[in-house]
Amino acid sequence: MTDPQSTTASKRPPRQSKTGLTATGVRKAKAKSERTRAREFALQGLYQKLVGKNDVSEIDAFTRELAGFSKSDAAHFTLLLNGCSKEMAALDALIVPLLDRKLDEISPIEHGVLWIGAFELQHCLDVPWRVVLNECIELAKEFGGTDGHKYVNAVLNELATRLRAAEVGADRLQPHQ
Repeated sequence: MTDPQSTTASKRPPRQSKTGLTATGVRKAKAKSERTRAREFALQGLYQKLVGKNDVSEIDAFTRELAGFSKSDAAHFTLLLNGCSKEMAALDALIVPLLDRKLDEISPIEHGVLWIGAFELQHCLDVPWRVVLNECIELAKEFGGTDGHKYVNAVLNELATRLRAAEVGADRLQPHQ
């Protein structure tokens, strides 16, 4: 005779951890900050810019109508979308010397994530460099290719040492737990 509880329990989906991550390691929607959401929407917009060559004002208007946008930091979204779009060439000039391949061989997702990271490292000095890296790695994990986050990490880590040498150096001297 089988135990009815074991039969019922085996039909349930696996429990999600209470750490704020799904079973696949992606942050749960409710665990995401407004800035994290802003970066996600900015990445979607930059993807439209890179792939569809869409106009930034049209991307902006379209994105603001998407479900969940109201839970994002709209000001940070605007800064990232408009800033990255205006500084595409300058951001690429920062990124290209750190690449081991041609820029057009980078996926549009990783390219957009690198733009966001480079822009924040350069212009958002209130965001610690480690936060910029972690957020961009998470974006690449969630939206990019299988190992794209490793590539993003390597490029932005090197860029951080160039753009924020004092902050990175001081941070690396501190013991972390």
